[in-house]
Amino acid sequence: GEKTGLPRSYWDWQGMLSNNANGFFPYTPSTNLLYGLDEALNMLLEEGLDNVFARHNRMAEATRRAVRAWGLEILCLDPEEYSPVLTAVLMPEGQDADALRAVILDRFDMSLGTGLGKVKGKVFRIGHLGDFNDLMLAGTLAGVEMGLGLAGVPHAKGGLDAALEYLANPDAAEGVGSQPARASA
Repeated sequence: GEKTGLPRSYWDWQGMLSNNANGFFPYTPSTNLLYGLDEALNMLLEEGLDNVFARHNRMAEATRRAVRAWGLEILCLDPEEYSPVLTAVLMPEGQDADALRAVILDRFDMSLGTGLGKVKGKVFRIGHLGDFNDLMLAGTLAGVEMGLGLAGVPHAKGGLDAALEYLANPDAAEGVGSQPARASA
């Protein structure tokens, strides 16, 4: 930057930082993103943060029950460290997670997360966060279960059923408010 003597405008952080300290943003703000942020915050406040957290925990537990019923392993070994927003599923030895993801994307137009770093090709990730409800999770888990079969991945049937049984249990909804995420029609 400063020592190159090259013309700079976009990367001149000093001017941007000093103007921002006075509440001025030097470029046209992305108003559509600000409106989106406002709506997302309104949705969170409407449901209530405690209910949002409880819903995410409930979706995560239903997902983990499906994974266990399939006879697959959850990458995280310590249940105290399970994520309420994402479940990483370890593929059986000799199976390629990215090949499974490709089958599911091609057949069901559903995208699963990839393994990163050392676990690339060894795990796939199921997200269960955001404006997400029981029916959305059921569709996701059905897509994974069908994809496992289509990709020839050794697994037991019944993961979707295990998740649905858990979700149908009134005790699983304990702490979850009456304003679940909306299903889009």
